[in-house]
Amino acid sequence: MEFQDVVRKRRMHRRFTGEAVSAAALDRIVRNAVRAPSAGFSQGWAFVVLESAHDRDRFWAASTPVSSDRDMSAWLDGMRTAPVLILALASRAAYLRRYAEDDKGFHGDDEARWSAPYWHIDVGMAALLMLQTAVDEGLGACFFGVPPQRCAAVRTELGIPSELEITGVVAVGHPAEGGAAGSAGRRERRPLEEVVHRGGW
Repeated sequence: MEFQDVVRKRRMHRRFTGEAVSAAALDRIVRNAVRAPSAGFSQGWAFVVLESAHDRDRFWAASTPVSSDRDMSAWLDGMRTAPVLILALASRAAYLRRYAEDDKGFHGDDEARWSAPYWHIDVGMAALLMLQTAVDEGLGACFFGVPPQRCAAVRTELGIPSELEITGVVAVGHPAEGGAAGSAGRRERRPLEEVVHRGGW
């Protein structure tokens, strides 16, 4: 598929068919993820791939709030049809260690030296490569977050080391009819001239 078609066709799919994702497609998705840029080539990311129904059920049980201000049942019913879930994890410590090396010269682990938490930004870029690769494979995908109050439960359930934080999750599968309906279907894309400022604001 042409790159511009991949960009244009990317949508957040929230419902999937029962068809499995091929091992070759899944392997390409995760291999492309680690081609993302990372500050100082820190590569402070890790990915937990959940393919079996048992492992996905463990994730959903640990990540789903007992109660919520919003009715998430329709969203959950759709997202639980995804045959693959990929947890995208970030290590703040990996970046602090890397930037304490001689060629960077950040001494100590003062996070204030960072204008933004690049460990999460870089994992977000890796997640985008997963989303785009899914499109190129003829699949659908959706990036979503884990509720903050459920992150500890998910980490415990899946044995995720304490150094790693959950940036988000990429659900992958064959898109079902109407599975991409969401905010993008109700809101207009902002015009380019409204968001791009050349030479200054």
